[in-house]
Amino acid sequence: MTRRLLRGDPPLEVVLRRSARARRFSLRVSRIDGRVTLSMPDHAREAEALAFAQGHAEWIRRALERNGPRVAVGFGLQLPVQGRLLTLTPAGVRAPKVEGDRLLLPADPQRAAVRAATYLRLLARQQLQSASDHYAAQIGRSFRTITLRDTRSRWGSCTTDGRLMYSWRLILAPPSVLSYVAAHEVAHLSEMNHSDRFWKVVGRLMPEFETHRRWLRSDGNRLHQFDFGGTRPDAAQDH
Repeated sequence: MTRRLLRGDPPLEVVLRRSARARRFSLRVSRIDGRVTLSMPDHAREAEALAFAQGHAEWIRRALERNGPRVAVGFGLQLPVQGRLLTLTPAGVRAPKVEGDRLLLPADPQRAAVRAATYLRLLARQQLQSASDHYAAQIGRSFRTITLRDTRSRWGSCTTDGRLMYSWRLILAPPSVLSYVAAHEVAHLSEMNHSDRFWKVVGRLMPEFETHRRWLRSDGNRLHQFDFGGTRPDAAQDH
C-alpha cells in the first residue's frame, strides 16, 4: 500500500489502491478505523489521483467527523451491551462475567480490550443464533452456518446456500436492532433480493422493522467507534 498526505490542517493520510477493475477515482472512509482509501485505475497517474482527493478534502473531513472520535476500550469505560451500559472493571475473576452494571474482567489492563471483545463475540453468537433460529422457524426455512465478523460495510449477509454472516458489534446495539438484522438476513432465505416480496417477509417477522432500520442508519456508526486494540477487524468465527 502507498500512503500519501493531503494538504490541510491537520494533513489527511490517504492510502492509494490501484485496481484493474477501477474505471475512475473513488474515495472511501472506513467506519471502523477512519482509514481513507483512494482507489484508482492501474493506468492512472498518481498526481491526478491525489489532485482528485485534494479536491474532496472537505468531504473527507466531514466523513471523519460523522464517524466521531475513536474510543479506546479499557478499564473504566462504559460499553453499551444489549441496551444497557456496563463498566469494564478489573476483578479477581478468571473469565469475564457481568455483575450488576459491571463487566468484570481479569485485572490485566493490557488484555482488557481483547478479553472484552472475546466475551462480546460469544454473547453476540448466542443472541444471533437464537434470533436466527427463531425467525427461520417462523418462515419454515433453515440455514447452514452463522459466521461473525467485524465488517466495515454491512451488518449482515446471506448467501444463496444459506450461510448467514453478522457483525458481532450488533451486541452493542439495542436488542431489538440486533433482532431486526437477524430477521432481515433470515428473510433472504426466502427472497434473495430486496423486492417488495422480501420486505413483506421482513414485516411479517418484525412489523416495526422500519424503526430499527432507521436506528442503524442514524446511530450505527457509533458501534464502530470502540477500538478493541489487538482484535483483528475481520477475524471470522464459523459454526
